[in-house]
Amino acid sequence: MKPHAFVAMPFGTKPGHDGKPIDFNRVYGEYIGPALEAAGFEVFRADQEQRAGDIRTDMFQELLMADLVVADLTLDNPNVWYELGVRHALRARGVILVQGPRPTQPFDIYTDRKLHYGLVDGAPDAARLEADRAALTRMATATSEAWHSRKVSPVYSLLPHLREPDWKTLLLSERNEFSAAYGEWASRMEVARQKLCPGNILVLADETPTLALRIEARVTAGNSLLKLKHYDFALEQFETVLGLDPDNKPACEKKAVCLGRLGRFEEAREWVRRLTEAYPADPEAWALAGRVEKDNWISRWRRAGAGPGESREPAAYEDAALVEAIEPYYKAFVAEPSHHYSGINALTLQLLRRHLGGDTDDAAIEKLLGGVRWACATALERDRKDYWARASHAELNLLVSPIETVRKEYSATVAAANRDWFALDSTCQTLCLLRDLAFRPDETAAAEEILEREIVRSTPPFQPRKVFLFSGHMVDAPDRPTPRFPADKTPIAAREIAATLDALGAGPEDLALTQGASGGDILFLEACHARGVRGQLMLPLGEAEFINRSVLPASDGTQWRDRYYALREAFADPPRVMPEELGPLPKTGPGEEANPFERCNLWLLYSALAWGIDKVHFICLWNGGGGDGPGGTEHMYNEVKRRTGRVSWLDTRRLW
Repeated sequence: MKPHAFVAMPFGTKPGHDGKPIDFNRVYGEYIGPALEAAGFEVFRADQEQRAGDIRTDMFQELLMADLVVADLTLDNPNVWYELGVRHALRARGVILVQGPRPTQPFDIYTDRKLHYGLVDGAPDAARLEADRAALTRMATATSEAWHSRKVSPVYSLLPHLREPDWKTLLLSERNEFSAAYGEWASRMEVARQKLCPGNILVLADETPTLALRIEARVTAGNSLLKLKHYDFALEQFETVLGLDPDNKPACEKKAVCLGRLGRFEEAREWVRRLTEAYPADPEAWALAGRVEKDNWISRWRRAGAGPGESREPAAYEDAALVEAIEPYYKAFVAEPSHHYSGINALTLQLLRRHLGGDTDDAAIEKLLGGVRWACATALERDRKDYWARASHAELNLLVSPIETVRKEYSATVAAANRDWFALDSTCQTLCLLRDLAFRPDETAAAEEILEREIVRSTPPFQPRKVFLFSGHMVDAPDRPTPRFPADKTPIAAREIAATLDALGAGPEDLALTQGASGGDILFLEACHARGVRGQLMLPLGEAEFINRSVLPASDGTQWRDRYYALREAFADPPRVMPEELGPLPKTGPGEEANPFERCNLWLLYSALAWGIDKVHFICLWNGGGGDGPGGTEHMYNEVKRRTGRVSWLDTRRLW
C-alpha cells in the first residue's frame, strides 16, 4: 500500500497578501497533489471528505497517522497553523512546509526550510511548475527515506526527552473512515495472530496504509514467527521494524531474543546493553539481559543425548556465565518487585548455582525467596487465571515445596493453560533444565509427567520437514490462439512433477502449497497426495468463482473440476480462501484494486517462508514467458528467486 500524505492548506479562492485572489484548489490540483503522487504517496486533503459531520474528526486522525504532512503557509490561515501545531505536538517528524510568494516570513518558522513555488495571476506559474513539482517530489521522497534523521517539530526539538504518544491510545472514539478501516484490519490481524498464520500477517503488513500500522504488523508477524521458533525469519521482521523506527523498544527486545536463540550472543548482548542504558529502570530490559545470558550459559554446557545428571559437572564449570545470568534478573526484580518472571528466574538460577556447588549467600536467597512468594501471590490475586503467574508460582513450589504440593500446583497451571501448546512447551523447557542438572529429581519428574500428559492432549503445531511451493501453467482453453500447455502434454508434465518431488525426497512429513488451477497445480497436488505429502489449497477467489475462472475454462474442464474436488476431499485441511482470511482486495488508486492472483502469490510465498526459509522448495512448470496477465508463474518465480533461490524449473519449452 502507498504511504499516506495529508495536506494542510486553504480551500477554494482566498485573497493573497496583496489582495489579489489565489486559487488554492489549483495549487493543490496542479502542484501539491501531483508532486506527492509522483513520490508514491496517497494524498488526502480535509475538504475531500464529503460526508456530513465534523470535518475535524478526519483531520485529527490524519494529522496523527499520516506518514507525511505538507503545510501551505502562503497565507496566515488560522486553520493551517492550527493543523501544523497539532502535527508538531503529535509527531516529531514527517512535515514539509511549502509557500507561494509572501512579503514576510512568520517568526515561529522563520529558520525552517521551506519550498517556494511560483504563482501567476493566482495560479501555479506554468513556466516553473514542472521544476516546483520535481522539488516537492524530491523532498517528499527524502523525508520519507530519512524518517529518523532529524526532528522537524520544534516541540520535540526543544523538549528532547518528550516521547511521541502511542498512536493506538489516540484513535478517535468517533467512527470514521480511518477507524473503520483500521478496525477491520486489526481484527484480521488478531485472528491471524491467534491462528498462528504469519503468512496472513505478512500480506496484511504489506497492505498497511501508514507507517504506524506497518510497524505494528511487522512486530505482530515477528512475534508469531518467534512463537513458532522460526528465529531467522522472525529476526527479519524485527529488523524491518527497526529500519522504519530505530527506537522501537519491542522490536529491539525481540531482536535480542532472536539473536540469543540463534546463538549470536555477542550481538544479543550489544542490543540488551543499549536497552538497559536507554531504560535503566525497566524490568523488562534487565530481564531480557538475563534471558540472553541464561541462554548463553546453557549453550556452553548442554550436549545432545546427555542423560539426567550427566551435565552437572560441565554446568558447574561454567559458574562465571551463570553469575552473569543471575545478576540482570536480580536487577529486574529489584527495579520492580511485582515482576514475578524475573524474580523466579533469579531464584531458580541461584538455587541451581548452590546445587552445582557455587558460592552462594543463603541469607540473600531466603530474602529473594520471600520476595518471589509475595510477587507470585499478588499476581494471582490480580488474576487467578493468569497462566504465567500460575507457572511462576508452580516453579516456586518445585524449588522448595513437598512433592504433593508440586503436583497440586502444576495441575492448576496446566488447567490455566487451556491447552495452549506453546505456553505448556515453554514451561516444559524449564523442567528440562532442572532435569538435566538432576535438581530435585523426584519433584521435577512429577511436574514433567503432568506437563507432558497435558501437552499430548493439546494440539501441537504441525512442523513440516520441507515445504513445496508450486506455480505453473493452466491447461490451454480450447480457443487459446497460441498453445502453451496443450491437453495432450498432461502426461509429460505429470511425469516431470513426480520425478522432481522424488528427487527432493517428498514424503508424509512435508507440506505442499498451491492454488488448485487446472493443469500444473492439480497435477502437483495429485503427485503430492500419492506420496503422502500434506496438501493445502490456497485460493485467490471464492471457491465457486475460482473454479469458473481457473478450472473449467481448460480443455475437458469438467474432468479437471472433478479432479479438483477429489483432491479437496482427499486432503485433511479444507481450502483456505483469501478473501475470507485477508479481506477485500486493497485499493491501489482511485477506483483501482490489487490483482487477486498477485496477492495470492505473495500469500502463498509468505505462508511457505513462515515455516523457515531453509525449508522452502519452489517447483514451477513454466515456459519462461510473461503469461496472460498479472499474478502468473513469472511473478511467483521472481519473488522466490529474490528471497531464496531454491527453484526447480520445469521448462515446458524443453519438455514439449
